[in-house]
Amino acid sequence: MKILVTGANGQLGSEIRELSGEYKNYSFTFTDLDDLDICNQKALETYFKKNKFEVIINCAAYTAVDKAETEKEKAVALNSTAVKHLTEFAAAQKALLIHISTDYVFDGKNYKPYLETDLTNPRCIYGKTKLDGEVEILFNAFWAVVIRTSWLYSSFGHNFVKTIMKISKEKGEASVVSDQIGTPTYAADLAKTILEIIPKIKPKSKFEIYNYANEGACSWYDFANEIVTCAGLKAKIIPVDTKEYPTPAARPHYSVLNKSKIKKEFNISIPYWKESLQTCISKIK
Repeated sequence: MKILVTGANGQLGSEIRELSGEYKNYSFTFTDLDDLDICNQKALETYFKKNKFEVIINCAAYTAVDKAETEKEKAVALNSTAVKHLTEFAAAQKALLIHISTDYVFDGKNYKPYLETDLTNPRCIYGKTKLDGEVEILFNAFWAVVIRTSWLYSSFGHNFVKTIMKISKEKGEASVVSDQIGTPTYAADLAKTILEIIPKIKPKSKFEIYNYANEGACSWYDFANEIVTCAGLKAKIIPVDTKEYPTPAARPHYSVLNKSKIKKEFNISIPYWKESLQTCISKIK
């Protein structure tokens, strides 16, 4: 099975690459901006004339949440327009498209974990452009799966885990918001799930959405405390309210995802977030 992974140098793409050797029935091609600019329609056309795939995993995204408020054109180009073109080329090849989306498509005003069918209402440009990407897939896909995830981190790339470890070592303390609730997700767990479910995805089902995050829920403050503990650091984590730490982009206050659908349909178990965090930190250290 020939699989294309776009955004291959990001957190999730890097984790898929790390796992790729374990899947002997898959033939992987990994691309990033230097190899294939998915924002360039002509480049995509040329590329897909020369290469054919059965599965395309789109890990590419504009993820600078705050910068997106002033760089809307860049966010739209990568999170929406590029997704439209990629979906069209995947459809032309009758390939399965697996696209990664986000909990930021919700407004965070729920009181229980979000289902895939719950009303979307993003509060920031990043969330809006990611939702627009989902809509482009809905209207243009031949066979596609969207996986919404949250609070992604990895031993690769830049992320909250590495930031807290760095600040803790350098300053000995960090102020972290305590009134935003969600679930940290280890990119390696998501990568493994994607590769495991590919043969089980319903043939030619036009469009399905699944939620995936690690089990459990916490605040960013709780997450930071656990990072410090797992890393064996002595730093002090100071809880603050969102209003004390204003950011250009509004974040959802509650974005826990209900994973019942993906667990039931594919018969998978999902690790608890604290266990996965320990695994990740052991690789960083």
